[in-house]
Amino acid sequence: MTTDTPGLFNDFVNTFLTTVMDVLPIAVIIFFFQMVILRQPIPHLKNVLIGGVYVVLGLALFLLGLEKALFPIGDLMANQLASPKFLGIAEGEPVFWWSYSWMYLFAFLIGFSTTIAEPSLIAVALKASEVSSGTISQWGLRITVALGVGLALTIGVFRIITGTPLYLYILAGYMLVVLQTIFAPKQLVALAYDSGGVTTSTVTVPIVAALGIGLSSSVPGSNPAVDGFGLIAFASLFPIISVLGYAQIRHIFDKKLKTKFQ
Repeated sequence: MTTDTPGLFNDFVNTFLTTVMDVLPIAVIIFFFQMVILRQPIPHLKNVLIGGVYVVLGLALFLLGLEKALFPIGDLMANQLASPKFLGIAEGEPVFWWSYSWMYLFAFLIGFSTTIAEPSLIAVALKASEVSSGTISQWGLRITVALGVGLALTIGVFRIITGTPLYLYILAGYMLVVLQTIFAPKQLVALAYDSGGVTTSTVTVPIVAALGIGLSSSVPGSNPAVDGFGLIAFASLFPIISVLGYAQIRHIFDKKLKTKFQ
């Protein structure tokens, strides 16, 4: 334990310095516009500086956690679930796509759970509930988006295992999005599109990337450089489909209820 501590500390220092350099341009732009363009003092400067330090420390710790924990565990789980020993397949025996049933379940659950915990989605759901005066349920939106990401990762894992081209899924998905956009309630279209973007953020992306690369490294005939990526594109696309679908279903039910009570 003691032999690893200096190395871990050095890794943290390097990550912290890199994070400072990444955040510094943002801070310079904000201070420049506030002091030079707007010519206004920065309100609560002490709190802003303390908050900035917390942000940098948090980002550094998060990035270090990704490198030391999330990436390795995602890669390890994918390798274990796709190994012939776990699947009960003898060496040289053909492997079919339905043999990876546990992999599909794991992908769905990991997609659902990471999306529920995604800070960006929580922020959007809170604001959506606030501006709609509670009409859009915070938990309703989060669960709908999480189901979309879970389904996205399941289909993405199927694509990696079968080796089918990524562009076919993306093309079909966006064709469906265009059709849904035409018929969905207009007030929820923009929210649905934003819901696709916020899923690919701090919690979801690292685990999804590790899952894709780990799985493609374990599936016979797959190339991690070609097949390992693309799951994040699925995770951005399918929440749009799920939210638009939810909006359409709710619109139909509301219309039926209005007709019933008229």
